[in-house]
Amino acid sequence: MAHQNSFSFVRQESRMQQITPPILSRRDALRLIGVVPFAVAAHADDTQWYPIQGDDGAPVRNFRIPAELDPAATPGIVWRGAEGADAVLYEFFDYNCAWCRKAAREIEALVAKDKRLRLGLVNNAMLSIGSVQAAKVQQAILRLYGPKVAYDFHLRMFARKGQNDGLAALDVARSMKLDAAKIEESADSDVVSDVLKRQTRLASSLDMNMTPSFVIAGAALIGWPGIKALGSVAAAVHQCGLPVCEKK
Repeated sequence: MAHQNSFSFVRQESRMQQITPPILSRRDALRLIGVVPFAVAAHADDTQWYPIQGDDGAPVRNFRIPAELDPAATPGIVWRGAEGADAVLYEFFDYNCAWCRKAAREIEALVAKDKRLRLGLVNNAMLSIGSVQAAKVQQAILRLYGPKVAYDFHLRMFARKGQNDGLAALDVARSMKLDAAKIEESADSDVVSDVLKRQTRLASSLDMNMTPSFVIAGAALIGWPGIKALGSVAAAVHQCGLPVCEKK
């Protein structure tokens, strides 16, 4: 029989979550995935490494990330865009995050238009048990079908209405004509659990207590700045290699 944190176990609870989905604290979410919270390695007190403003005019909290926390070394990233792009944007998200839902299509439009920008999706499943299960399904699809299909699944998950959990994720997989039984088996594997632990540990180390949050050009941006602000940061990275270019 599968262990308590496995996909098969929580699948039995998913129908109850559709009625009253549990909201988890960040600490509980980390423990659910098997990550023990620890001291943040990033500079959590630095609020404005670069003078970045969101679309609403408010300052966007951002800080330098330690070199050893480069997301590129993290397994299970779902990639969208050219491998040789000169700007790489990492999005840390949760499948039950309302701002992530809003951001999904806008970021897709940005990446589709900007051929020099590459997007890497990293799970930060911190809002509910259902979020963890949906992330497991995403990772199983990535393993079985590759990044293109996994990215299509990602967009479809945010296009559907209501709470996202394991059953909802499997329904989306079926709508894509994928093998739900094989996906569930893979989602229940230790390999997938380990990948999610490593992704969540990275998000915790970077003090990403909001979703979505981003990493680009060595800087962490906390929260959703708006697509215009994000596009401006990407344009600056193209121009000078930094999230904000110095004015001459």
